[in-house]
Amino acid sequence: MTYLTSQALEETGYVLLDPIGALPDAAEWLDLEYTGWRSAGVTRFAPLASYSGDLDCNGFWNHTPPRTDKDGVWVTEQVERAPTLARLAQEPGANIGRCRVVELQSNSYVDALYNLHQDDNNRLNPPGTGWVVRGYLNLTDDPDSVLILREDRLDAGSEVRLPLSAGSRIVVDTQRFWHAVWHPGPAPRYALVVSWTSGPELDAYIAENNGTAHPEQRRLDPAFVEAAQRDMVRRLEERRRTLAGFDAVFTAGPIHPV
Repeated sequence: MTYLTSQALEETGYVLLDPIGALPDAAEWLDLEYTGWRSAGVTRFAPLASYSGDLDCNGFWNHTPPRTDKDGVWVTEQVERAPTLARLAQEPGANIGRCRVVELQSNSYVDALYNLHQDDNNRLNPPGTGWVVRGYLNLTDDPDSVLILREDRLDAGSEVRLPLSAGSRIVVDTQRFWHAVWHPGPAPRYALVVSWTSGPELDAYIAENNGTAHPEQRRLDPAFVEAAQRDMVRRLEERRRTLAGFDAVFTAGPIHPV
């Protein structure tokens, strides 16, 4: 199937933009209403735009009628608390689906690898329309934290690590990449996450903000990466065996009391 994609993302699948000059007051994200929502680690989300303007984090395809991650409806009470964040999300002029602030508690590198996942932004997306990607704006200063991207979940050699200092901005095709954030902490990390539809508006925004497909990355000791990789693979195998055990119980038929 053919979609309208962003030319800026063709080479690597991600770009790093210039950081924003000044962040909004922290009250804009600290005073929002959050809801528990499992992502990649211990997280909560504060929706700014959702399927119908409710405090809801679910994919738009899980509603009636189902649709792809486009045409989000602003959550009035949240936008009133965070008008600058809403304005920043709308700055590119691209169609917006879900728009949320994510709160991530501290985790380990191994935890982040174990929680690598791919998004499903383009479920039900009609061919010929814009491909949905994600924009990230880091709201807290987390210079030791990184956004981890892998095209192959189990291939450490494919790993990209993008630093997350205050005001850093990243646009990435999160359906292409397995991704998660490694956040050593100690305080929670906050970021604005927006589903944008690819097209000329998004490309112009990326160009205006000097988007680069080859930003400086965080380097790690290869031995550290190798040890974490082994631990991640072990944990995934343990989970596979556990789930296989549950499947065996549920497919074996009813359990009769002795």
